[in-house]
Amino acid sequence: MPRSDFYPPIDPFQTGRLAVDGIHTVYWEQAGNPRGVPVMFLHGGPGAGASPTHRRFFDPSHYRIIVMDQRGAGRSTPLGETRANTTETLVEDIEALRTHLGIERWHLFGGSWGSTLALAYAQTHPERCLGLILRGIFLMRKSEIDWFLYSMRVLFPEAWAAFAGHIPEAERGDLLEAYWKRLDSSDPAVRMAAARVWSVYEGSCSALLPSPDLIAASGEDRHALGLARIEAHYFRSNRFTPEDKLLRDVQRIRHLPAVIVQGRYDVVCPVISADELHRAWPEADYRIIPDAGHSAMEPGIRAALIQATERFKEYR
Repeated sequence: MPRSDFYPPIDPFQTGRLAVDGIHTVYWEQAGNPRGVPVMFLHGGPGAGASPTHRRFFDPSHYRIIVMDQRGAGRSTPLGETRANTTETLVEDIEALRTHLGIERWHLFGGSWGSTLALAYAQTHPERCLGLILRGIFLMRKSEIDWFLYSMRVLFPEAWAAFAGHIPEAERGDLLEAYWKRLDSSDPAVRMAAARVWSVYEGSCSALLPSPDLIAASGEDRHALGLARIEAHYFRSNRFTPEDKLLRDVQRIRHLPAVIVQGRYDVVCPVISADELHRAWPEADYRIIPDAGHSAMEPGIRAALIQATERFKEYR
């Protein structure tokens, strides 16, 4: 039977920090086989940061596993910093890290916002890519952002009531700007309170079945602050022009092997975006998981992602 569960926990064999400009320093690590096939893990959010569990999607005897916390996220500094933080600068950071580590070509593995960033990087640098494994597709379009801010209440009314309830009724006509005013406040207590509510809202809607552990992790201070500030910043200021750019530019990467894994009941990133991506990229292996939501940790999604990394061993 194909492998369907995590590899055992591993520690990095190397960690480092790369100063990418006068403001940002990004954290990176390598694990697995130093002479293995390189794979770049791209975390979600934007702003969520990576965790040790993310190394476990890959066979450490085969893959050279590279993980980077993106600008403003996780162990990168400054945490939650939005200056000089755009999709383009993140793509530049990925390319700078590739050069720094002396990697010629690598696989990209990204879920949610990580799928967005993987597509943006691959379409900019197709010659540097071996293949893409994508999960929970997000294309950074206004319809997807509006769904997150308002329409998820159709399926998660309690979570949305808590999210909207943090904002005075008079400001709820524009939840994004109302949240940003608080997330960018000079008062740390105001920033943290808004960040925690935003992050817990997302965590509460991310699994098919209730996950107390996921919700608890979403409320952790560093995670919440990075996620909420960077996510709100990107929703406000970093959409693509034209809006369907990632779909239009798929033709630049259609020659690359790809797997798209999507939970049927993904509420955070609904299946319609994955469907549109696959229609633009019919060569990609498209797998809808019938009993899953958004989280990569759900059994069906986890199994499909690990099976994809096993299959990609043939691409070097």
